[in-house]
Amino acid sequence: MTGAEIMAVGGFFVMLFGFIFGLWKYVDSKIGAARKDGADAAGAATALASLAREELAAHRLHVAETYITKAGMRETTEQIMEAISGVKQAVDHMTVRVDRIVESQPRRTIRSG
Repeated sequence: MTGAEIMAVGGFFVMLFGFIFGLWKYVDSKIGAARKDGADAAGAATALASLAREELAAHRLHVAETYITKAGMRETTEQIMEAISGVKQAVDHMTVRVDRIVESQPRRTIRSG
């Protein structure tokens, strides 16, 4: 082989190595950009999940402070029913008293004439 042929073969390999190296750098930059985008999306998703967790905790606290439990509802219902029973007894006693008052009054007869 002559010097020109060796230089041509050497130039070809240098060019081939340069092309492969350039292609590798291009693919590596695309992978790095995708990795960065993925990390940004994961960070945003983490922040969103944290916000949702905080809002859920605030809602649970609101529900616990605002709404009544089943046992509390049962207790309140029993108190209301006892109060209604007391009113019913008072009305029953009132009708008995009114009946006694009416029975104790003398009867009046109305004559038409």
